[in-house]
Amino acid sequence: MSDFPQDRLVFVPDDIDLPRSPLAGHLDAETYVLGAFNPGLTRLPNGNLMMMVRVAEALREPIRNGKVHAIRFVPKDQRTGDDEPHPSAGKFVLDGWPLDLCDTADPRTFLLRAGGWRIIALTSLSWLLPVELSPEGLEVETIHYDKAIAPSDNLQCYGIEDARISRVEERWLMTTCSVSPERHSTTLYSSDNGLDWRFEDIVLDHQNKDMLIFEGRIDGQYWAQTRPLGDLYFAYPPGSDWRAGPSINLATSPDALHWKPWRKPGIRPHANTVATARIGGGAPPILTAEGWLTLWHGVEPKEIVGIYRTYASILDRRDPSRIIRTRHHPVLEANPELTRPIEHQMYVRDVVFTTGIVDGDAGETVPGHYIVASGEADLACRITHIPKAIFAA
Repeated sequence: MSDFPQDRLVFVPDDIDLPRSPLAGHLDAETYVLGAFNPGLTRLPNGNLMMMVRVAEALREPIRNGKVHAIRFVPKDQRTGDDEPHPSAGKFVLDGWPLDLCDTADPRTFLLRAGGWRIIALTSLSWLLPVELSPEGLEVETIHYDKAIAPSDNLQCYGIEDARISRVEERWLMTTCSVSPERHSTTLYSSDNGLDWRFEDIVLDHQNKDMLIFEGRIDGQYWAQTRPLGDLYFAYPPGSDWRAGPSINLATSPDALHWKPWRKPGIRPHANTVATARIGGGAPPILTAEGWLTLWHGVEPKEIVGIYRTYASILDRRDPSRIIRTRHHPVLEANPELTRPIEHQMYVRDVVFTTGIVDGDAGETVPGHYIVASGEADLACRITHIPKAIFAA
C-alpha cells in the first residue's frame, strides 16, 4: 500500500483510442496497446500538467507461419536499391524472422540467435501521445491525438521511447530514445509551449539512454545526466565503495544540441547493495534550496526484468558531480494494489520507472509536495504526490 496522500494510476492501456493511432490502417494485422507508460511530465502555460506518454503498440498475434513478426516504419524518403521510391515509403510494415532463430522469453523483446553479438527485436513499436491533466495531475483533461509524435526518420524505424521533459527558462526540451538497427540513440525535441513539438536532431549516439536535461543552466551552460551502456566495464579496486557497471554520467552543452561528457563521475552503483546493481536516470533534475534534486532508478536482479525502484539524490548546485546526499531507502516501489484492476493486462511485475517531476505548489491544493510521474509495470501512468519533507536533510 502507498503511504502518500495521492498515488494513483491516471492513464492505462484501455484509455487509448487505437483507431486514432499513427499506425492505424497501415498493417494487415490486429494490434493492441501493450503499455501506455513512462510519461515525461511538465506544466503548461495554462497551469495544467502534460504527460508525454509512451504508447507501445504490439501485434495481437506476432507468431504466425513459423515466424516472429515486428513492426517497422519506412521513412518517406526511403529508396530502393535501384534508387526508386520505396513502395512502402511513409508506412508501417511487418518483418518476420524464423521462429527457430528467436528466443521469446522476454515479453518486451525477442533475441535473435545469429552472429557474435547480442541482437534483439521488439515485440512492439512505441510512439508518444500528449495527455493533458488537471493542475494536480489527478484527472485527464484532453488527449491530444492530433499532436502525437510518431517515427519520422530511419533512426526511429523501431519506435520512439521514454520522453523526458525539461523546461529551461522559456523553452521546453524533450529527450527521447529513438530505436533502429543503425543505433539506439537519444534524440531531442523542442517546444515554445510544452505541447507543440519539433524534432531538433540526434544528440547522443548508440546506447546512451536516460538523458535528463537539468531544469536550469549553470554558468550559462546546459547540463544533462546520461547513461551510456556497454558489455564491458573495468573493475573497481577491492574494497571500493562502488560497483562496476552502468552509471549516471554528466555532460554539458552551450546549446542543448552539442554535448561534451563531464570528466568527473556522476551517480554510481554502491558495492554494498544489490538493490541498485544497475542504475539509470529517472526525472530531470530540478533546483531546490539545497541543490539539484534528481530521482533515478535502481534495479535489483530478479528473473529476466529485475526489480525497479526509485531513489533520490541531492547534487551540488554549482558542481552536479558532487553528491550532497543520497536517500538509500527507495522513494517509490511498485504497488500491486494500483494495478489490481488491470491485472489481466500485466506482463511484468516489480517495476516502477519514474520519468517526470513538477513542483506541486503551482497547483490548486495542499502545498509542500512534488508531483511525480512514473511508468507502473511497463503498463500504465502513475501520478504520486510526494511531500518535500521526504527529501530534506
